[in-house]
Amino acid sequence: MLVLGIESSCDETGIALYDTEQGLLAHALHSQVEMHADYGGVVPELASRDHIRRVLPLTQHVLTQAGRTLQDIEGIAYTQGPGLSGALLVGTSVAASLSFALGVPALGVHHLEGHLLAPLLEQNPPAFPFVALLVSGGHSQLMRVSAIGDYELLGDTLDDAAGEAFDKTAKLLGLGYPGGPAVAKIAAKGVPGRFKLPRPLLHSGDLNFSFSGLKTAVLTLVNEQLRSARAQLDPENVSSGQGGIVEPMTLDEQTKADIAYEFQEAVTELLSQKCMDALRKTGLSRLIVSGGVGANTRLRERLNQVTSKRGCSVNYPRLEFCTDNGAMIAFAGAMRLKALKAEAAHLSGTFTVRPRWDLAELQTP
Repeated sequence: MLVLGIESSCDETGIALYDTEQGLLAHALHSQVEMHADYGGVVPELASRDHIRRVLPLTQHVLTQAGRTLQDIEGIAYTQGPGLSGALLVGTSVAASLSFALGVPALGVHHLEGHLLAPLLEQNPPAFPFVALLVSGGHSQLMRVSAIGDYELLGDTLDDAAGEAFDKTAKLLGLGYPGGPAVAKIAAKGVPGRFKLPRPLLHSGDLNFSFSGLKTAVLTLVNEQLRSARAQLDPENVSSGQGGIVEPMTLDEQTKADIAYEFQEAVTELLSQKCMDALRKTGLSRLIVSGGVGANTRLRERLNQVTSKRGCSVNYPRLEFCTDNGAMIAFAGAMRLKALKAEAAHLSGTFTVRPRWDLAELQTP
């Protein structure tokens, strides 16, 4: 079965073609990062309008790249949720329209299931069952994955997701958007040991995460460093012209790097320790990591070290499939369509989106 995958849940338009016999044939992605950067985060209305502009040209590009036509498509998979309502409606309506026009089944895919299954796109995919760490801007979860659709939540964030903490830290340090790559880049220049940040719930005995307190600790540290810098200014040499002191509004680059380094160390230590706890509690020896934060180099270094030490394996999707993409949706949809034989797919042209959608609601096809 040749399946077209459409991803439009947030700020990236992803299109892919997956063949259940030949594998991934082609994929393309347009990121809206530059458009949203001026606002410091995703603007839903702008995101939706950009998806409208991109989805059909990208579809044609992928078809051309694979040497196929619309008439060759045998199924369509689209992100039905969770995500931004307007953005989801774009991909979903295009999928429903193509389904009706071509007379082929269309199936809504859970966005997080796409991320969970992304490592299976690689040449040496992990076998079921395994523990999955799903870590992104909106989610920080540990799952036991026994089969497609058979997911058990082991641990979740009690407040902020790890990716959100990266974004907020980047904003506090004046590093721009998106925060994850910006923090990781400057952290490479940081000096170990200058600062110390907390590791919330590191020894809690459960598999839950908490990043809100860590984010607050970064805010406190930044303010302390700003006050210290202001106190060191010489009022006789640095004057505002009204007898006051000109206050520095930003930290020096090395201080930013040192804070970023310690923040990244705290997050990656928390994530890697909880992953090892999950493997121990489940008795499993395979770990997969997916989601945007899964691209973080320091996190991969830590996980490679601790899994190797314990005789476990760890799998990652390639870097381009860590963030949102059409390939993971095409793959997840193809597996379900193949198993369901299109019984649950619609041809009516009607559709719904699910901005909030609990992964636990999914069933094994």
